[in-house]
Amino acid sequence: MSYVTPYWFVILISIIVIYIVISIALYYLQDYALFKPEKLPEDFQFHYENQETKEYNLTTRDGAIINGLRFFPKGESKGIVLYLKGNSKSIKGWGKFAVDFTRHGYNVLMVDYRGFGKSTGRRSQKNIKRDMQVVYNKIKEQTTEDRIVLYGRSLGSGFATKLASTNNPKMLILDAPYYSLTKVTARYMPFMPLSVLIKYPLPTYKWLKYVKCPIHIIHGTNDKLIPYKSSVKLSKINPKLTKLHSVIGGGHKNLNNFESYHNMLDEILNLQPKEIDLSTTSINVIHNSKKNKKQA
Repeated sequence: MSYVTPYWFVILISIIVIYIVISIALYYLQDYALFKPEKLPEDFQFHYENQETKEYNLTTRDGAIINGLRFFPKGESKGIVLYLKGNSKSIKGWGKFAVDFTRHGYNVLMVDYRGFGKSTGRRSQKNIKRDMQVVYNKIKEQTTEDRIVLYGRSLGSGFATKLASTNNPKMLILDAPYYSLTKVTARYMPFMPLSVLIKYPLPTYKWLKYVKCPIHIIHGTNDKLIPYKSSVKLSKINPKLTKLHSVIGGGHKNLNNFESYHNMLDEILNLQPKEIDLSTTSINVIHNSKKNKKQA
């Protein structure tokens, strides 16, 4: 008497096989899905109208080249902004955003991650974190940390937070940050074991608690890629040092088109925080408590 494999068993095995194949594909192909680099030839010449720039090449200990571009302000420098960009293109295109900081008197240094622009080397989360620390150390050779501003945009927000957690910059500015890259990916693949598969988890929320400088988070309320609520959650991790700036109606790629965004940058970069004597405020007054309702 022959044994017939149950239909449900065949379906189960098929589902398991498909699940495993998708998991393997996700692990090995995620670099292509996550990063959208633009390669530039070694002899490419950067040019921006009305912007003074200088190009740098930094060789890492494993032989990779990290290419960067420095933008200079018109007058006296207030410090330098290390701008860690998003996951697409190269600094050739991102350079146009440097004016938002040079106009306030800051130098701006933008670098391309490995495999972007003129930068070379094998890309990994560990390598990029190490590269950014090397870049930060080079900046410290030229100025003091209280003149260094870290600005992380989207993908760069995680690396900027990591840098701020192990150094002492003047401030950390996060533009459209994610709680963790694993959380962002889970929105699209809720049934996959992403904690095991993702090679770039970038747990911003873990690193943020160790940051000791002022933290400014800027996020558009209509961001479809990285939800605004991720910044709300991040703002609660280190609340005494964090201020959340909301761009009403802003999406993921268009914050620079909002006047409110530029007003926020003006406030962040130019206003000095004032010490508040809390003993002169109503901080300890309990509003509408049962004890004082009768006295109201």
